[in-house]
Amino acid sequence: MRRAALILGLLTLALIWAGPLLAAWRGSFTAHMLAHMGVVAIAAPLIAIGLAPSLGRRLPSAPPAAPLLSLALIASLVELVVVWGWHAPAARLWAERSAFATVLEQASFLLAGLFLWLTAIGPRGTPAQDASGAFALLLTSVHMTLLGALLSLAPRPLYGLGEVTCFGIVLGAGEDQALGGVIMLMIGAAVYLAGGVFLLARLLTGRTGEIAR
Repeated sequence: MRRAALILGLLTLALIWAGPLLAAWRGSFTAHMLAHMGVVAIAAPLIAIGLAPSLGRRLPSAPPAAPLLSLALIASLVELVVVWGWHAPAARLWAERSAFATVLEQASFLLAGLFLWLTAIGPRGTPAQDASGAFALLLTSVHMTLLGALLSLAPRPLYGLGEVTCFGIVLGAGEDQALGGVIMLMIGAAVYLAGGVFLLARLLTGRTGEIAR
């Protein structure tokens, strides 16, 4: 299960980065959001599940709970800064027009996502890790819900004024932005919420440390 998750996560990254989302449809905010959510909410957790056991074998005996709590919270705050920062209009325009900025953006999404998911699920899955991980993922779900709602309900487009094409569908700038916000809500906020609820349920049922092998 863990090896399959790692392979599936890497294949997801390859599909996103080598496909049309960041090339043929790079001007579409909807395409950008599909790529973003694919990296942080699909590829990153799958890769983290695959990497967590090997990281656990390389770490010393269980560290104290307080640093783990702080690390998971820090990871969630890093994710917040990265996600909100790259969705500022100036940063989005830069990533749309510059290949270097696109690489930097996607790399920061992946690193922030891995940082959060690895600290959330933990290499050992102790009760302290599950508690802090659940809090961190639920906090991330909240800020992604807020950003997705703001993008969907914004009274005017923030990322351009012309029409764009995604999956062969022509969208106005406002429609493109609203659809991108909905994608963030449906994929990003939902996945982080599910992860947080899973860790909380695992903690409350006493099944700490159990991730499918």
